[in-house]
Amino acid sequence: MKDDSGANGGQLEITGNDWKSEAGPLRALLGDKTISEIMVNRWDKIFIERNGMIVDAEVKFANAEALLRFVRALAAGLGRELNRRYPTLDARLPDGSRLNLVVPPIALDGPSITIRKASDAVLNYQELINRGALEGKSMFFLNRAVYARQNILISGGTGSGKTTLLNVLSSFINSQERVVTIEDTAELKVNVKNLVRMETKPAFGNEPAITMEGLVKNALRMRPDRIVIGECRGAEAMDMLTAMNTGHEGSLTTIHANTAAGALRRLESMVLRSGIDAPLSMIQMDIGNTINFVVQANRSVDGKRRVMEILEVCGRDSEGYVTRDIFKFDAEKGLVSTGAVPDFVQKNTDPNLALTPEIFDPEKKVRLT
Repeated sequence: MKDDSGANGGQLEITGNDWKSEAGPLRALLGDKTISEIMVNRWDKIFIERNGMIVDAEVKFANAEALLRFVRALAAGLGRELNRRYPTLDARLPDGSRLNLVVPPIALDGPSITIRKASDAVLNYQELINRGALEGKSMFFLNRAVYARQNILISGGTGSGKTTLLNVLSSFINSQERVVTIEDTAELKVNVKNLVRMETKPAFGNEPAITMEGLVKNALRMRPDRIVIGECRGAEAMDMLTAMNTGHEGSLTTIHANTAAGALRRLESMVLRSGIDAPLSMIQMDIGNTINFVVQANRSVDGKRRVMEILEVCGRDSEGYVTRDIFKFDAEKGLVSTGAVPDFVQKNTDPNLALTPEIFDPEKKVRLT
């Protein structure tokens, strides 16, 4: 198939089944629903992620040539070049799994493959609670924060569960609202009737790139109630903040950072990349007045994904951001309330918000329905 929707390094979709006949040891791995990721470092070094842990798959291709045939079959299914001139390729398998290919001279030990498998099942909030990712109180709070149209930034490192959290929080959006999602790779599953999904496209030949920044700008013209951005990575941060401040409150996104405070600093650097002519203090003021909460996710050495902190952002003063922990992870108790009551709860006049003081009292247990 000849594809005109993307480039090497962009998101393409494989059609046909020829590649399956060359998949060798990967066929069984692709069919194993307990495996979430497959990593081929070379023909005889294959790893998988299962239940949050990366382990040796204990399988291998027959030889280096067998792996090369598989990689060529994948590229042929896309109608794309994969060679010394174009040594990387991103794609999507027919089931929605994400595929990345790297070949020499970039890959020093031969072709490398990374497959993040798609899952038909989307974890719901109760499953996250059951897995210990967070507690009932904190989940109920996030539910109500989405209802109250708070702008939420989900922060975490690679594999920390940011997209899973974003999917769960998106499920709390009123099904009657108009939502626009913007992603580099389509992974979000937002259950609203009035939904527009958009995806970036890299430049190829004479075709210009369709960037995240451009899509956020365009989304503002589409009359969304909320904008959900898969991951904020660059200059689109400025347009995202503008959207959150101009009638699109309650928007959600993720960011790559190891701490909640670090997420705010990373957001600053992204805004600066947009080329805006403004002092850092003004950018910090804008962020402090726009982002309401940072949800910090973490993946521990045992492979478990947990929310470590829910941080309220209350603005900025002469010393920096004014923040306070609403929930904080405790090694014995899990994610527990700190006793602090968020501003939007203190100022609330909506009887349907249903956030009582007991939710924020670390000594009180609450029955949630």
